[in-house]
Amino acid sequence: MLHIFDFAREMSFFAVTVRMLTAALCGGLIGMERELKRRPAGFRTHILVCVGGSMTVLTNLYLFQVMHLYTDISRMGAQVIAGISFIGAGTIIVSKHRRVKGLTTAAGLWTVGIIGLVCGAGYIELALFVSAMVLVAEIFLSRMEYRFARRIRDVNLYVEYRESSDVQAIMDTMSRSGAEITDLEISRVTDEEKTCYAAVFSIQARRGDVNETVLPAVAALESVITVEEL
Repeated sequence: MLHIFDFAREMSFFAVTVRMLTAALCGGLIGMERELKRRPAGFRTHILVCVGGSMTVLTNLYLFQVMHLYTDISRMGAQVIAGISFIGAGTIIVSKHRRVKGLTTAAGLWTVGIIGLVCGAGYIELALFVSAMVLVAEIFLSRMEYRFARRIRDVNLYVEYRESSDVQAIMDTMSRSGAEITDLEISRVTDEEKTCYAAVFSIQARRGDVNETVLPAVAALESVITVEEL
């Protein structure tokens, strides 16, 4: 630990103020990045979560060190780590294309809550270091991830085919065409004119490969009645 922060590890009014302000600073910096990206949990939410976590640990320490109550000083903090998941779950949504969004924001809220606990415990240097790491991950590493991900396209394909056993041939054809199947739903279609099977394939493929390679290859199969992109 850095000795220059030893003053913040006491239970004085000044030390408590420094811990709370550090929590607000760390939560605000991470929340500002989320706010600029128009995410569900932004600047104020991250500050409140971080300050709340800090206040929880400080209360536990106050009860033990000042009030001399024999209590587990980690109990309240443990509840914050578990309870913050309920707030994070509110930022996660599933789009109509079955893509999950908000996981990074939820993970950030969980991390910010723990940063608040660290600030409340007086471990200022660790809180600042982890906050910097989170910002690097969210700002710079996200750009690298985007550059890689934009080459890949998520597509849902609707395919009707004659026999239930034909699905394996369709999957093999998609794989040979460079598509990776991530999800599959199969149902039986029965009406007065025909009885067949329908499947919705969720696939990942390079941009351009879907229309140029995957769709023509699947449509060329004798067992396939129709195929289209949803």
